[in-house]
Amino acid sequence: MRRFIPFLPKPAVVPVIRLQGAIGVGSRGLNDQTIAPLIERAFARGKPAAVALVINSPGGSAVQSSLIAARVRRLAEEKKVPVHAFVEDVAASGGYWLACAADDIWVDASSIVGSIGVIFASFGFPELMARQGIERRVVTAGKSKSFADPFLPQKAEDVERLKRLQEPIHAAFIEHVKARRGARLDLSADLFNADVWVGAEAVPLGLVDGVAHLRPKLMEIYGEKVRLIPYGQKRGLLQRLGMAATDGVLQGVEERALWARFGL
Repeated sequence: MRRFIPFLPKPAVVPVIRLQGAIGVGSRGLNDQTIAPLIERAFARGKPAAVALVINSPGGSAVQSSLIAARVRRLAEEKKVPVHAFVEDVAASGGYWLACAADDIWVDASSIVGSIGVIFASFGFPELMARQGIERRVVTAGKSKSFADPFLPQKAEDVERLKRLQEPIHAAFIEHVKARRGARLDLSADLFNADVWVGAEAVPLGLVDGVAHLRPKLMEIYGEKVRLIPYGQKRGLLQRLGMAATDGVLQGVEERALWARFGL
């Protein structure tokens, strides 16, 4: 019918970008290099009524989180397109950083959000190496080159230095959340201690805007005939066949550890 009556209004179109998994470098990681083409195409699709982000991420790299969020904001402002975020299981740490790139954030009542903090995690092996008769030999130019070496006993000065490195990253995260959430935040609450909340609890704190799911909410905003166009990362042939390279296997172990923090 629209072919013959061109003045009939077209249904609103909303590209839906899935941001799934741990945030970091590498073929498996959710990072700016891999996700940038999807984001660019979504905003370039004619004149979309909005762009939706579907987020399911336990976090990861602060830098990659910042790069992806900055790209979303730049395109949203250039194209004057609103952005809505919908959280599935979890948007924690870097995942919440991504969610804050949207103009509003919607969650399931049982989603996990927050973790506005920074973590450095490693392992230490000096006693195991000593029992096995393994000698660690390190030669450096620059006294800090062996900083936080997992094969050496932990040093108090290394711990202090790590904390000093984390402080500006944490401050940048807090500033990003405040800038994006603004007056909606309940700043009388202790929001920035890396705690997490379930979705329904996060609403009165201003961390999210409400409990709602993707299609019903977008139908409410843009009409019952709204068209949702999915955009998601494609896995390579080796990944689809379960034949990932060694670095992909290691990344997978790290990603499982991130998800496990939230019981997932």
